[in-house]
Amino acid sequence: MSYDPGALEAALAAAVGDDLALIADLRGAFLESANRQADLLGRARCDANWQLAAWRLKGLAASFGVEGLMALAEEAAVSAPGEPRIVRRIKAALATFELSHG
Repeated sequence: MSYDPGALEAALAAAVGDDLALIADLRGAFLESANRQADLLGRARCDANWQLAAWRLKGLAASFGVEGLMALAEEAAVSAPGEPRIVRRIKAALATFELSHG
């Protein structure tokens, strides 16, 4: 599955137009929130914490139209708490977004 940082950029541009400072702020907020949920997934050991982090990540991704990340969050939601493979895949996807503007 590919992760298209362009989808995030398109969603941001559609929301705020060509205000580059606001786009950068929103991108930063998105990445900060997404990384926080990925970190919580990595530390979750019970079903409730795992599900909460997965669904928050999915909602965040949906808010920005980032379908690849939404799919990963959905996969996490049906995985066992603490599943390291899905956490690694989510973190790798987020790194793709960070690298696209790093």
